[in-house]
Amino acid sequence: MSYKEFLKRVDENKVVIPKGSFEGMRVDCEIFLNREIEKYLEEDSVKQLVNVSKLPGIVKKSLAMPDIHSGYGFPIGGVAAFDLKNGIISPGGVGYDINCGVRCIVTDLKRNDLKKCIKELLTKIFLEVPSGIGSEGSLRLKKNDLKRIVLKGAFWAVENGFGDDRDLESIESNGCLKGGDFECISEEAIERGISQQGTLGSGNHFLEIDYVSEIFDADIAKKFELFENQIVIMLHTGSRGFGHQICSDYVSLFQKDLRKKGIPLPDKQLVYSYFNSDLGRRYYKAMAGAANYAFCNREIIGYMIKKTILKFFKVSQNDLKIELLYDIAHNIAKIEEYEIDGKKGKLIVHRKGATRSFPKGHPELKGIFKETGQPVLIPGDMLSGGYILVGGERSVEETFSSTCHGAGRTLSRKEAVRFSKRVNVFDKIKESGVFVLSQSNRTIVEEIPQAYKNVDDVVKTVRDAKLSFPVAKLLPIGVIKG
Repeated sequence: MSYKEFLKRVDENKVVIPKGSFEGMRVDCEIFLNREIEKYLEEDSVKQLVNVSKLPGIVKKSLAMPDIHSGYGFPIGGVAAFDLKNGIISPGGVGYDINCGVRCIVTDLKRNDLKKCIKELLTKIFLEVPSGIGSEGSLRLKKNDLKRIVLKGAFWAVENGFGDDRDLESIESNGCLKGGDFECISEEAIERGISQQGTLGSGNHFLEIDYVSEIFDADIAKKFELFENQIVIMLHTGSRGFGHQICSDYVSLFQKDLRKKGIPLPDKQLVYSYFNSDLGRRYYKAMAGAANYAFCNREIIGYMIKKTILKFFKVSQNDLKIELLYDIAHNIAKIEEYEIDGKKGKLIVHRKGATRSFPKGHPELKGIFKETGQPVLIPGDMLSGGYILVGGERSVEETFSSTCHGAGRTLSRKEAVRFSKRVNVFDKIKESGVFVLSQSNRTIVEEIPQAYKNVDDVVKTVRDAKLSFPVAKLLPIGVIKG
């Protein structure tokens, strides 16, 4: 029996599996998906979405964005909200890389400024920002430093001279998710996290030097101080081994607890605990700590990038603007308020490979973003670039204020390696004119453009569904892969 057979197209941008199609479904399943990218939809990811719909306390619907692909428990691109009083929290709905996210830094530099020096500049940044599996940074933390990062997030970086306090208004949750608790984190996680602040990591993590190739909304672009051929920097990383260990620890604890209670699961990867249980709250506090670690990590790397560029061009920060536009999370569970059946209530919203998309006027937004809507940062593959968007009002009602997080994989890493044997990946990169650096050639092979959907089609879906709206398109000139 195919799960995809039960999909019903509602309109050009959405398909639905109605509640009742499978035993145990508590809500409908909805996938935002246009016809162009429907061909990439995997059977396993649809099955995972249906299984999420069976979890206790789920509200309204089990959702997925157009970059959906199979993950651990929840599909990547999955969104689900649970009642705070009677619902659950699930590590599979957050992911192993807790608060993996994207940061966008804008500069006064123009594309022509880097035409002759992109290789040299990118190499300098590559040497400054450690990357690769198990990479460790030059920052030597003590255990008490890590404890403060768990509590303070990006505030710790700013307080210790690794950032600017103006950045904090331009970070989701101001760079600190309340509720982090060091006592809920294992010694194994502490050991892994203490040496990895200020590091990029591996896999799909990247640091990208782009230029603005096209402006779609001139008014908002002006407010964001974006212009054509401007150099911007996109950074994608998260909580590294610290968050991975926290996820592993609580998956194991949840498994033991569910076995002890004899509670069956629609999928063994969908372990959970009720949010109001002792174990559920402990996971949330540990997850918040890992989210804060990631906010701090991206703030420190942003500081490293700025410092390196200023040194490279031999100028001061008064001579060259290098500023944070925004920093967002896309692997996280957050307490947010929504109106359900005419009543406002607090929910625990899981976004697993999905980006928050608050519209203009949202009470949590500050400064210029109150007028424009929250920036939404959507990278593509290493050659096709990405987008800067803003949140749309429709997202509040349709998707618990969520949108896509990237292009979304079409090939697993193993499949990408097999595919690359039929094409010369490095020749294709050379032909593109994009300068790519990595600690490992295998990482480049695993991240080939053919392993991803067309980001233009993904963004078209969220635009047409009015979940978020494009402001600018970015194209890469230099890329560091983790």
